[in-house]
Amino acid sequence: MYSTAVLTALPKTDLHCHLDGSLRLETLIELSRDRGLPLPSDTPDGLRALVFKDSYRDLADYLHGFSFTSRVLDDAESLERVAYELGQDGLAENVCYLEVRLAPQLHIRADLDVADVLCAVDRGLARAQREDEASAEVQAGLRPPFRYGLIACAMRMFTAGFSPYYKRLMDVLPGWPAKEVYSIASQSLARAVVDARDRLGLPVVGFDLTGHEAGHPAAHHVEAYSYAHQHFLKKAVNAGEAYGPQSIFQAITLLKADRIGHGTRLFAADQVQSPKAELYVDQLTEYIADRRITIEACVTSNMQTIPTIRRVEDHPVGEMIRRRLSVSLCTDNRLLSHTSATQELDKTCRAFDLEVDDLRNIVLHGFKRSFFPGTYRAKRAYVRQAIDCFDRVCAAHGLQRTRRTPST
Repeated sequence: MYSTAVLTALPKTDLHCHLDGSLRLETLIELSRDRGLPLPSDTPDGLRALVFKDSYRDLADYLHGFSFTSRVLDDAESLERVAYELGQDGLAENVCYLEVRLAPQLHIRADLDVADVLCAVDRGLARAQREDEASAEVQAGLRPPFRYGLIACAMRMFTAGFSPYYKRLMDVLPGWPAKEVYSIASQSLARAVVDARDRLGLPVVGFDLTGHEAGHPAAHHVEAYSYAHQHFLKKAVNAGEAYGPQSIFQAITLLKADRIGHGTRLFAADQVQSPKAELYVDQLTEYIADRRITIEACVTSNMQTIPTIRRVEDHPVGEMIRRRLSVSLCTDNRLLSHTSATQELDKTCRAFDLEVDDLRNIVLHGFKRSFFPGTYRAKRAYVRQAIDCFDRVCAAHGLQRTRRTPST
């Protein structure tokens, strides 16, 4: 199987990486101390034992960590710092292209609006990009330079305790049906991020929907996604993580998703409400494959939150690859899942004994199906750099393709 050195050297993407789930532990401790916010432990080892664990009881246990990370991202300086460090951490393992997800409305304060939040994160990542462009490797053309995009996440559901913004919204709309409140919040976000992109020139490349699926359907957010679609903002939807194939279908048809986050229950025919469940799953899978709707697979994260997936071999990503779906491996939350882009590749290659062709396709899907913040011609040139870099690394380590089929 492929060595860690090889997988680290390969150019990589991370298309599904949440900012507030990917802090450095040392940074979390420092920011919490500066704000007088108590933590269960004031050491990295203590926090790993108590909060950011190797395994979790359930999704609620996993999400508990966000209650500590989100609260320190309450000003522009902390957002910029964490974004910069995330860019550095990616570059340390040759993540050349990174799409950072954040829910700006979680970080809004009296002196910090959606645009301010996005600007702060952009400054941090831009700093990492400038430093990388000056590196010897990039100057010599040995790998693609670091590039990034921002994806703004709307929430399927929330409570007033999520953030000051959501509390104000609940106060303004007392007694309103929850689904209408959620819809208003997502529409407000869509308008704000489009404005920030167009007015400030920020690399806001996508709109996402995250949060609990069960009981909180994508249908509540059609208006927000319609606005994003009309303003040429690309669309991702977290679907099929905690609910079945019909949630994925709804994301594709109602929200016009270009990519699906997780998609873990794509093959779960037992969750389809139809007498022809197996046929439904096959037809949906073929539709996704034909339309090249990319699945952002987060293997480690799913193993920690889905009870039926306790080994990599149990994860449906192997079947996705076998069926030639467009799959990109992602970290989801580097801190909460103790993972990296290299580790995600390593686990998947080992579990499913992937050939070089499969590895090449997975890596290149990330570049080709990215929401690249530039022109189509610039993206094609960037993808060409990634292809050439991948092939150089393989040649340097004696790895040869076997099928010689075109990349998909």
